[in-house]
Amino acid sequence: MPENLQRHLQELRDQLAQNPPMSADERARLASLIQDLELQLARDAGGVPDDSLVDGINLAVERFEVEHPTLAATLRNILQSLASMGI
Repeated sequence: MPENLQRHLQELRDQLAQNPPMSADERARLASLIQDLELQLARDAGGVPDDSLVDGINLAVERFEVEHPTLAATLRNILQSLASMGI
């Protein structure tokens, strides 16, 4: 996994660890998204993650944009990293 993508994922984990005010469902969805991204990238080290993963990140950006702009910005950085990988 590229270094910048790892850095962005760690930023996202750190932000979640600060316990921002969000529902348990939102927190679970975000944790699941991180896990899915890590698993997909580990499994397909040289391949391309499926489109549903990128779609899930896009949906998370939209969902968190208003109430959690820092999380949304980090998710956008992850998307940018994936785009630079050709995904």
